[in-house]
Amino acid sequence: MIKTKKNLNKVRLSLLILLLVNTGIFAQIPAGYYNTANGLSGTTLKTALYNIIKNHTEVSYNNLYTAYQTTDNLPGSKVWDMYSIKSDGTANYYYSHTSNYQCGSYNGEGDCYNREHSTPASWFNDATPMYSDLFNVYPTDGYVNNRRSNYPLANVGIASWTSTNGSKLGNCSVSGYSGIVFEPIDSFKGDFARSYFYMATRYENLVANWPSNSPQCALVYAGNNGLTFNTWYINMLLSWCALDPVSQKEIDRNNAVYAIQNNRNPYIDHPEYISYIWGGANPLSTEPSNYPANFSAKNIHLQWVDATGSIVPDKYLIRMSTVGFSSIQTPVDGTLYNDDADDMNVDYGVQSAYFKNLNSGTTYYFKLFSYTLNGGVPDYKTDANVPQISKTLP
Repeated sequence: MIKTKKNLNKVRLSLLILLLVNTGIFAQIPAGYYNTANGLSGTTLKTALYNIIKNHTEVSYNNLYTAYQTTDNLPGSKVWDMYSIKSDGTANYYYSHTSNYQCGSYNGEGDCYNREHSTPASWFNDATPMYSDLFNVYPTDGYVNNRRSNYPLANVGIASWTSTNGSKLGNCSVSGYSGIVFEPIDSFKGDFARSYFYMATRYENLVANWPSNSPQCALVYAGNNGLTFNTWYINMLLSWCALDPVSQKEIDRNNAVYAIQNNRNPYIDHPEYISYIWGGANPLSTEPSNYPANFSAKNIHLQWVDATGSIVPDKYLIRMSTVGFSSIQTPVDGTLYNDDADDMNVDYGVQSAYFKNLNSGTTYYFKLFSYTLNGGVPDYKTDANVPQISKTLP
């Protein structure tokens, strides 16, 4: 089913909030895949991602139709065509993976489908491996693909032509350019925007030369390997990502392409990276997934089983009180607490701590907080049930 869209303002703070909420949902990311990108931002992060996803397994252009059977498949072995499917998930026509493809000619929509380069092939001079990169080449209606031509993807003001699913051709309404552009429907704007951010990253070593191949490309690409795009286009792509957050359709496609090309689109796995690179946001530590288990006390020798989950702690903070659990203050993100009579920091993996020099006949109360460190900045897990235990010394 197609995701429902909601109009959002082009505010980068709103974008960041949406991206953080959607980070990594349902994604099957290989363990450690993005480790070398942790804590980075700006073009340094983009270069780290380039080194992670480069040198992918190249697919033959002729084999893309076979690949689409797993990467762009609707129930009933129909083709997921972003130029024909409407925002409610219906379409005036559907294609089968095994018929109506490899268009020779077409008189209108519904005649056949072919392969659409979201970043047009002429922009990179039909070079490989860009020419058959599944993160750039989608199955689409041949007639609509032809109407799109090599025009940039952007918002249209007054449409000169509209497809059956609502895609438009017309003059650009985005500040910074007024020429002819092609606009996909809102339901897929984020898909295409994240494809563009992928291309800017995967081909960081090549993109600076692309504008010389095409005047349309020069409207979009700035001729550098840093932020890559012209300012008006960055602003529009950011707004598209906010309007159309990562969907299950994209997540499934990302996993399917990874199985074929052995690389991923990092902006589907981690949409917050977009804001860290192009939106000016700084990476934050991500709190651990869980608290440790089996928290217990043995003569004030505290023991636990390390927390598990997709994000594990770097350390634990144990806070102690002789008054009661309610008197133990919740740690504040960004604040490091030094070891003293009431606080102890313990590394992940140690799974125990020993509090000394305590008083006989006194009840001691403990709470155990997990936290991660990113650049020395802690992010504590403080929601739900914080593990706690008390012990009275004889």
